[in-house]
Amino acid sequence: MKKVNAGITGTGHALPEEVITNADLEKMVDTSDEWISTRTGIKERRKARPDEYTSTLATRAARQAMEMAGVEAKDLDVIICATVCPDMALPATACIIQSLLGAKRAAAFDMAAACSGFIYGLTLAEGMIKAGRAHTILLIGAELLTRYVDYTDRSTCVIFGDGAGAAIIQPVEDGRGLLAARIQSDGDYVDYLYTPGGGTRYPASIETVTNRLHYIKMRGNELFKVAVRSMEEISRQVLDDLRMSPNDVDLFIPHQANQRITEAVAERLGLPLEKVYSNIHRVGNTSSASIPIALDECVRAGRVKPGDLLMMASFGAGVTFGAAVLRW
Repeated sequence: MKKVNAGITGTGHALPEEVITNADLEKMVDTSDEWISTRTGIKERRKARPDEYTSTLATRAARQAMEMAGVEAKDLDVIICATVCPDMALPATACIIQSLLGAKRAAAFDMAAACSGFIYGLTLAEGMIKAGRAHTILLIGAELLTRYVDYTDRSTCVIFGDGAGAAIIQPVEDGRGLLAARIQSDGDYVDYLYTPGGGTRYPASIETVTNRLHYIKMRGNELFKVAVRSMEEISRQVLDDLRMSPNDVDLFIPHQANQRITEAVAERLGLPLEKVYSNIHRVGNTSSASIPIALDECVRAGRVKPGDLLMMASFGAGVTFGAAVLRW
């Protein structure tokens, strides 16, 4: 049987027009530009309009990726939407995206792996293509996290933003595409980053609203340590799988969680910052959307060239983490 490689043939992203600056947040909560910048590296983030939804941004990003790849809606076999901010509890947001695109023959489903959603989805898409179950897969990471932030909690409301990123995954020539990937979870850290209300444990009620259980809760200091350690370890593991070292990497695109986390992981891996892409100062933390947004920015800016070795790593609520190495 002929070996099949899966790679990214098109990328796209979408951001809302409204920008929330640190100065804007200073008027809303007890914080300052200096406090936010030194702890997170974030200067601004985007916020969707009330008439924009996760599916809205996801569809915009998808159309860009499809155009770059030369793919039409009728060509899509599968649509995967990685999100923790679905339009509704049911149906899957991917099915709404499918309808908006007119991709009538595609299977569509959501994936909830928080900030690691894009890498989780990438590994799943690769497996489906290698198994011959699909030829053209639309993978989207999309979040409207500003719908879930508590603007009285300065530890969380300054971090998160809205956005969507998308990629078309298809068979590619031998030696290109996804070379190795690993995904992992550790449920012992569930209460380090979570939104308690709205599920079967705490269904929506007057009490859950009054107690602000529908907002994101985070133990930032503890999460920082777990994030740095996990991203470093899984990045090394995926490079070891290829018998490569960080020195072989041309560009590292980490999940944009916190600039201090990015710099700490890069330092531990021995990667110079000129090989590390960061846009968190402009976009904030967009969870599953952060890597595909950053990837599309790099592709369109010429930061990724044919033959480049690209590594991506993520960490998110769950906790989940993952890393992937691609030959562009």
